[in-house]
Amino acid sequence: MSSITFVKENKDVVVAQGANLREKALQNSIDIYTFKGKLTNCGGYGQCGTCIVEIVEGMENLSPKTDFEQRKLKKKPETYRLACQTLVNGPVKVKTKP
Repeated sequence: MSSITFVKENKDVVVAQGANLREKALQNSIDIYTFKGKLTNCGGYGQCGTCIVEIVEGMENLSPKTDFEQRKLKKKPETYRLACQTLVNGPVKVKTKP
């Protein structure tokens, strides 16, 4: 088992190894989208880049960045990830809507 701590929401979520970060956020009523993202998100298929989150702690416990993430987040800080492309393999702290 792993855990995701959503910093702004002050909420801890226990998840199975390999859980998708976006799915677990939405299942636990964590809003990861800005207004524009709510209107234009692709539903978790890794096409739009609107589910950006900042990893505060535990980057080593996440899946490697996908090619799409590498391209979409090229000009963003290294701590940014796309929630829909991120699998959780250990404890992690996440800041939504950075």
